Amino acid sequence: MTQPTSVAPEAQEEVLSTMNRDGSRRRIRPKLSKGRFQRRRLATAWALILIFTLIPILRMNGKPLMLLDIGRREFTFFGATFLPTDSFLLMLLLFAIFVGIFLVTAIWGRVWCGWACPQTVYMEFVFRPLEVLIEGGRTRQIEIDRSGPSARRLVKNLVFFVISAFLANTFLAYFVGWERLLGWMTSSPADHPGPFGVMLVTTALMLADFGWFREQTCILACPYGRFQSVLLDRDSLVVGYDRRRGEPRKPWRKSEERSAGHCVDCGLCVSTCPTGIDIRDGALQMECIACTQCIDACDAVMDRIGLPRGLVRYTSQAELESGRRRFLRPRLVVYSTILVVMFGALAFSLAGKSNADVTILRGLGAPFTVLPSGEVTNQLRIKIANRTDGERSYTLSLVGGAGLTLIAPENPLAVAGGDSELTVAFVNAPPSAFTGGELEITLRISDGVDFEEDRSYRLLGPSS
Repeated sequence: MTQPTSVAPEAQEEVLSTMNRDGSRRRIRPKLSKGRFQRRRLATAWALILIFTLIPILRMNGKPLMLLDIGRREFTFFGATFLPTDSFLLMLLLFAIFVGIFLVTAIWGRVWCGWACPQTVYMEFVFRPLEVLIEGGRTRQIEIDRSGPSARRLVKNLVFFVISAFLANTFLAYFVGWERLLGWMTSSPADHPGPFGVMLVTTALMLADFGWFREQTCILACPYGRFQSVLLDRDSLVVGYDRRRGEPRKPWRKSEERSAGHCVDCGLCVSTCPTGIDIRDGALQMECIACTQCIDACDAVMDRIGLPRGLVRYTSQAELESGRRRFLRPRLVVYSTILVVMFGALAFSLAGKSNADVTILRGLGAPFTVLPSGEVTNQLRIKIANRTDGERSYTLSLVGGAGLTLIAPENPLAVAGGDSELTVAFVNAPPSAFTGGELEITLRISDGVDFEEDRSYRLLGPSS
């Protein structure tokens, strides 16, 4: 007996712009709309690509502009190096970046997504143009989607693989440095299998992203679109459709008098959208990345039929509904104030940061020991982190303290640039120097160049 075939019911309405009603994927093949915003985005995109490529190569204060050295637990940002002991400074920096994102979003909406996000920049201005060059325009790409793989698509994927490998190596340079990466690239992969494997995995992920996953990264994987309802308000800048001017829609007839709205229902705003949405469905859609392609498409149509531009434009929800928009509002004041305070505190902390970090810890075991000579000795563990690029030798000495003796097996202590060392020292003192079982001393640490610091420390001894 033949078992009945189970067929999934079709959805009554669209669930996602990249999904058909039967649950299958709807591939987005947007039609490029050239215009004033597209030209500005093109210039911005290539400037950002150049910056992204050069940041690991360029140097400031003898250091890379940006280096996330996970192995050494160091973060270099525009000439300033953050060590593991700088957790407070890193917290300030990250918090300031997040508040900055909130502020930019509250003012200009999803301008990051449409103009500066690497996903959008590389997808729309590197991979899609190459796809058009190799496979042909939108119609030809749809034909290849239906007919199956072709020689053109194979060539396209090979080109995508080369670009993905280049991007993977550039991305890896942010974590290992350009000089080390260049050494790896000019030697056999067998000499560094770990980094080579990381590069291959990163290449595969980028190829899958830009070659297959594409706009679904913005719609499904990136949480930013889901947070926009919290980050934006009714006066934030968004890409919106002027419903009062555009409705009711009616196709354009040159021979008849126009009695309907300005929207001629041409569908170009939909066919040009890289995420496949209809901007006329609302000004604040989760999938909208504010790329302005629909604005250029609509403006071109308005120019051809002699109607004013701006049916789809940069605007705000408040302006679309009431015709009024305000710039200054409470959240902008709060975000701006927090941002100024955060960056001010960060700049003040960095300006007062010395070239070395010194940590003095009590020795392991007994707090003090009485020697056969009758003197009391305290063991100190001294950790010195060298924040400079070159090796420094740090000398330990006591300031004042008559009758005290400092015994340090490694004095001076050599510490490589950007590294830290732990040494042990002993301070001997006569029992009479202690008051109530305690003795305050001052330990001086100096590299003889540009670092000298006096640190107070409390020795322990007999109470009588």
